Amino acid sequence: MKITERKKIMMSNYYKRIPFVLRQFGLSFDAFGVETLHSGHINCTFKVSLRSKRVNRSFIVQRINTYVFRDPVGIMQNIDKVTEHIRRGMLARGEDPTGRVLQFLKRADGTNYFFEDEENFWRVYHYVPNSITYDKAEDPEVLKNAGASFGRFQEYLSDFPMEELQDTMPDFHNTPKRMENLFCACERDAVGRAGEIKGEIALLKEHEKVWGRLEKLRAEGKIPVRVTHNDTKYNNILIDRTTGEAVCVIDLDTVTPGLCAYDFGDAVRFSANTAAEDEPDLSKVSLDLGLYEAFAAGFIPACRSFCSDAEMESLALGAPTMAFELAARFLEDYVNGDKYFKVSHATHNLERGRNQLALALDMVAKWDELQRINRIFAK
Repeated sequence: MKITERKKIMMSNYYKRIPFVLRQFGLSFDAFGVETLHSGHINCTFKVSLRSKRVNRSFIVQRINTYVFRDPVGIMQNIDKVTEHIRRGMLARGEDPTGRVLQFLKRADGTNYFFEDEENFWRVYHYVPNSITYDKAEDPEVLKNAGASFGRFQEYLSDFPMEELQDTMPDFHNTPKRMENLFCACERDAVGRAGEIKGEIALLKEHEKVWGRLEKLRAEGKIPVRVTHNDTKYNNILIDRTTGEAVCVIDLDTVTPGLCAYDFGDAVRFSANTAAEDEPDLSKVSLDLGLYEAFAAGFIPACRSFCSDAEMESLALGAPTMAFELAARFLEDYVNGDKYFKVSHATHNLERGRNQLALALDMVAKWDELQRINRIFAK
């Protein structure tokens, strides 16, 4: 069965479950409509429009991929604590958190999730009206706003009690560990694909001093562990359709202890690439310095009040590190037979891996310029 046919069958089954899921969260309705949202590689996401007694309401319903997220309950407990902390912080500053921080529905037992069975773990949150996500950053001003929003996300959580945050995804951004996983997968060669990436493996090993540096700084205590988003792609920010303002950070599954450089680096890795992250023509792949500067102009000033000088200096290193790391993750999934990321064709993960490796190498070539830009905004 082709991937697209299998996906259509799966989605049809999810549609049938949605009314039952909605009722678990106390929602009643006379009619409903479902729209599949296709952003993201992991979870299945739906926008649901409900009509009851002439009242229209919209929610986001998500089925969490429990193969990827092995501790979904811990993830939802983290999300509950983090969103509440941000909400309290905004209210204390006289800011209205409505639509600015995700609001998840809770069931009668107080949980913000519905664990239907081992394969079906659901959650529901309020849809933010007049919002949209973009997969590509085209307007530098909007990207600057997104950078500021991700920076404020960290700033709101800079005083979060770390002991209350569960590490639901250990080593999620431990780049040396990710590389080790890839190299081991190549040795196992479960589906006979390792021979296709010998050149990529050689390039990754050649640049170990780059992608291994952040974890070395953390181990030496030179940069601190913080509450980080860890998946700061441009499409994880809701943008106001009318004003272009970044209004809300979404997809909080990966909120765990991490480094500030991870969030900065992953954001520019995604938003400042001159091509989509699965573009197979590597001649189109490079770092757009203008978009990099736009994101830095928003993110760095928002973090300056709580970040140390060492952290400020480490931010640029996050860019090639995250690109190298994602290259390793895509290539590992390809070698393992595409078990983690959603794919649309047989070589999708291979193309993604090569794309991110090309981007990382371009970032290394532009290293001096990245540092120069960052230091302007860190003053």
